[in-house]
Amino acid sequence: MAVAAPVPPNVSPQVAPQGSEAATRRFLTFRVEDRLYALPADEVAEVIRMPVLARVPHAPKGLLGLANLRGAVLPVAGLRGLLGRPEAPAARALVLDGAAPVALAVDAVEALVTIESARIETRPAELAAKPGERLRGAFAVGDTGGVAKIVDIASLIAAAFVAEERPRHHSRAGSGAGRTETAPGANDERRRLLSFEVAGQEFALDLASVQEVIDAPAGRALLPASDGAVLGVASFRDTLLPLLSLRGLLGFAETAEPTGREKVVVARIGPALVGLMADHMRTLFAADAELIEEVPPVLAARIGGEARVTAIYRGEGGRRLVSLLEPRTLFKEEVMQRLGNARYVGPDGADAPQQGRGEERQFVVFRLGDDQFALPIEAVNEVARVPEQITRVPRTPKFLEGVINLRGEVLPVVDQRRRFDLPALADGRSRRLLVVRTAQHRAGLIVDSVSEVMRCFADDIEPAPSLTGEKVRLVQGVVNLDGAGRIVLVLDPAELLTRAERGLLDALGTKADKARP
Repeated sequence: MAVAAPVPPNVSPQVAPQGSEAATRRFLTFRVEDRLYALPADEVAEVIRMPVLARVPHAPKGLLGLANLRGAVLPVAGLRGLLGRPEAPAARALVLDGAAPVALAVDAVEALVTIESARIETRPAELAAKPGERLRGAFAVGDTGGVAKIVDIASLIAAAFVAEERPRHHSRAGSGAGRTETAPGANDERRRLLSFEVAGQEFALDLASVQEVIDAPAGRALLPASDGAVLGVASFRDTLLPLLSLRGLLGFAETAEPTGREKVVVARIGPALVGLMADHMRTLFAADAELIEEVPPVLAARIGGEARVTAIYRGEGGRRLVSLLEPRTLFKEEVMQRLGNARYVGPDGADAPQQGRGEERQFVVFRLGDDQFALPIEAVNEVARVPEQITRVPRTPKFLEGVINLRGEVLPVVDQRRRFDLPALADGRSRRLLVVRTAQHRAGLIVDSVSEVMRCFADDIEPAPSLTGEKVRLVQGVVNLDGAGRIVLVLDPAELLTRAERGLLDALGTKADKARP
């Protein structure tokens, strides 16, 4: 009596394919290193060039990142990583057809071939699977003696990405995804200000009056016979945005050439949006109310017209003076009347929809390398320059840069590049410190730069693809800015620190409490 040979763990049991009664089957063949693989043609929706990827921190091996495919967020897995091979730049991606679409990065696509069903070998003992391979069969290619192995891609993906059910602070974008519980009463006595530089001086607006901060648009329509402060009109989201120069509004001379660092502060005035062009961004910070003083009356009487400063913030012992602006005081009365009667108008001339897309959310967007991440703005206390003096703490993980004294409070500082296993930054002049507060902890995160304040609707925040799995639960959602060709990963501040790291911060906090008189 014949005994069936045991099935090796890296060879999937063969199930008779649908339509196996057919005489032939079609396969797409492709290469990884010097190995030739194949997938049934009906499992591949399309073949695309390797897209630009948004890297996922602490992603499992094989998950290269997320890509934008015609407005949809698509996880991209590397076949090299799934097979346990070293990663290398891929040329093509196979978009697989299934309930949960995923793209498979490969070195090269070879051909679409038609194979007689009788030529497909399915006996495990004959497939000669190498370590890491999971196969459904193999067939000879042409007369060269080469063999194409049919990959069991579903089994490889299931083994690499375990999509576990996991608790979230909030379950869905429409019901508040991205919201973070912060410490009760945090910042009650402070005003949150967004500051920017104009002609070498620092100005600020209340964060509540700022819609978002964006890069200066590359294209805009100029308006004839307008004054020097009017820069034109640009396309913004689903509407048209009037652009005005803060240099012009504040009475400063315009620069001869743009520097490339210009930012547009999108401010809301009544129902209208106005873009205010600044030389570059400075910081987001919480200002103590007692350090904000009204402009002396003798000066207020002389600051008339379109450039009224409403108050002055005295920081750093008086060494830092920030002039506070109010959007409504930047314009003459007749301009304000026109803005007050404005309506949202989309590019097609119709009223742009502002309802039915859920709650509006604001995020602070920062960069690590070429990737962009976002944190809910309510979790960010302030954005500051990285201090020159950071005190090292003995016997702590390498990602903990040390501690600093921030206005009398000991603040642990975490280097996010080290935390995400990225190489050190060659030029650290643009680095910033994000002071982040969760319900239990407060820490400073060193990032490459802070690029903008982004506002979007809750319905625009997509859940993180299930392929990311438990290891990267800190990715709370994805904002797919299809028109800009950008994907921004929304991080969960509460998950930004692992359990061990949270324990370390608890210990540091206890030591700091004991050190206080």
